[in-house]
Amino acid sequence: MKKNMGTADKTIRIIIALVAAYLYFSGIIPGIVGIVLLVVAIVFVLTSLVSFCPLYTLIGVNTCGVKKE
Repeated sequence: MKKNMGTADKTIRIIIALVAAYLYFSGIIPGIVGIVLLVVAIVFVLTSLVSFCPLYTLIGVNTCGVKKE
């Protein structure tokens, strides 16, 4: 797995995950929609921690600032 996520991308994903978790646990978005939002938030956190997004690989996106040799 090569890293394909930059710092800004990881930060934005973590912020979105925190907001999604807040919306779910505060009861603002309940039910199935809330659970789906929470699962997406968990995926965002996990992909941010490993700096790799499988979807980016499929569509050919790389936000990592690492130089290619």
